[in-house]
Amino acid sequence: MFEFKLPDLGEGIHEGEILRWHVQPGDTIAEDAPLVDVETDKAAVTIPSPRAGRVVSVVGKPGDVVHVGQVIAVIEDAAGAPASASPAAPPPGPAAGAPEDRTTPPAAPASPASPAATPTPAPGPVPAAPATRRLARELGVPLAEVTPTGPGGRVTADDVRRFAERRAAGAAAPPPAAPPAEPGTAAPAPSEELAHAEFAAHAACTIPLLDIEPLPDFTPLGPVEREPLRSIRRKVARKMVTSSILVPHVAHMDEADVTLLEEFRHQERERRRGQPGERLTLLAFVVRAVVAALRDAPAFNASVDPLREEILYKKFYNIGIAVDSGRGLVVPVIRGADRKTIVQLAESIEDLARRGREGKLEVEDLRGGTFTITNVGPLGGTALIPIINYPETAILGMGRVQERPVVRDGQIVIRRILPLTLAFDHRVADGADAARFVNTLTRLLSDPRELLMQT
Repeated sequence: MFEFKLPDLGEGIHEGEILRWHVQPGDTIAEDAPLVDVETDKAAVTIPSPRAGRVVSVVGKPGDVVHVGQVIAVIEDAAGAPASASPAAPPPGPAAGAPEDRTTPPAAPASPASPAATPTPAPGPVPAAPATRRLARELGVPLAEVTPTGPGGRVTADDVRRFAERRAAGAAAPPPAAPPAEPGTAAPAPSEELAHAEFAAHAACTIPLLDIEPLPDFTPLGPVEREPLRSIRRKVARKMVTSSILVPHVAHMDEADVTLLEEFRHQERERRRGQPGERLTLLAFVVRAVVAALRDAPAFNASVDPLREEILYKKFYNIGIAVDSGRGLVVPVIRGADRKTIVQLAESIEDLARRGREGKLEVEDLRGGTFTITNVGPLGGTALIPIINYPETAILGMGRVQERPVVRDGQIVIRRILPLTLAFDHRVADGADAARFVNTLTRLLSDPRELLMQT
């Protein structure tokens, strides 16, 4: 028998939701034939069978969440070969979920340790859900030092919070003693980084608004229906809450006169009919303008490291494009947007949007963005205030282009106006920086000749 474990699906991915089984117990399957569709918080993937044989059992039904390293199927080798799976593979159910490369077996139950006791770090990755790992990073908690209380030796979010609370209260185990100081010399003070991390941990554990109470019972008021937050929707929810809590958002709004640009774009579409570039979109020109503006405003192409109190300025331009996939918001990334022509940008946008709607994006398509653009114009709406795609520091929202009467040289004329909103992280930039950035955008978008001259 071969026990097939959920493989590593990409960096930072620790679990996935089963969408569909291509086989059932008793079916025969060929090597590399589709076995199961799994959706992670980044993309949906089809996992092939690693070998041919008869499917003895499968673990989980559509909608269930399985973890990397968990046995999800048992296959009887077609040639009747002896068992080749790891004998210590975790069984399905609550005990499953520990990665297969964790070599230290779980310790036997012991009496509760004192709050000051620090567990011995086990070799290999520590079993923990992605949300727990994220919480540990935010609080500066080393997972290897946390005593796990979850099934199968998993570290839970409560374990992380308890560790952070004890450390902030001074109850965590002290670090290794430093060498004795010379007489008359003061002992070295804790590093600023450690002090900041401990302060942040204590603050995060005591913010009243994060102490969420259960919802009231709505059933006496009328029928209700419960639907779990799954996969992409769950990922979006987590990222939006994280961004809203960690990032001080500010929004700057303005309008761009895109009359000349729209005339040029439609002329080019007609001229290129049947050729590359016939589907030139306004968004492609906006991406070009954004890259040019980011060169002059690096704070909006950056990330903040809150624990080190540093700003990371990225010297590359990977522009994320928000796509309504029908299953939730996804943000595929145009890599090296500064090196692409307008036509290439339009082709990349069309390809990513199509694959996003079809659920065919790869994990790599969703990784490494430095700035995001969200365009609700095709759906309607004059403006929006988007939430920053953390850990980025800015996001641009595009509204619907409308013909409006405006005053030009004392005359009322009809112009095509594009509403723009820049939401940015106030830790890295101020309102004046945002105004200059958007002014650059509106200038470039109002004159296609100047925009096309940008390199």
